[in-house]
Amino acid sequence: MPRLRSVPSVGPVTAAAFLAAIDDVGRFHHAHQLEAYLGLVPREYSSGETQRRGPITKAGHSHVRWLLIQAAVSILCRHPPQAEELQAWALHIAARRGKHVAVVALARRLAGILT
Repeated sequence: MPRLRSVPSVGPVTAAAFLAAIDDVGRFHHAHQLEAYLGLVPREYSSGETQRRGPITKAGHSHVRWLLIQAAVSILCRHPPQAEELQAWALHIAARRGKHVAVVALARRLAGILT
């Protein structure tokens, strides 16, 4: 039986869709593998010694990715008291890289927390 965690801005619909799309979390050895499975990691264009990162890969289940991004937007807009640390982390990224990058980074972190 999987452990149940309370994650801010992740309700029953998002949690159920996440569990339905992932099925068995044990097949992912690290959270990064799950994040890549959901398409929340940057696409990489590499050649020789150069490394260029592009937009997210958008691989995997698009509905779950959309729900996680909506949960991240909710954390940034509503300011829930349970998510102060996550919000501060995302706002720090938003100051450096922009709001859209921060939202995707927060969605990726939420996926890692849900594992």
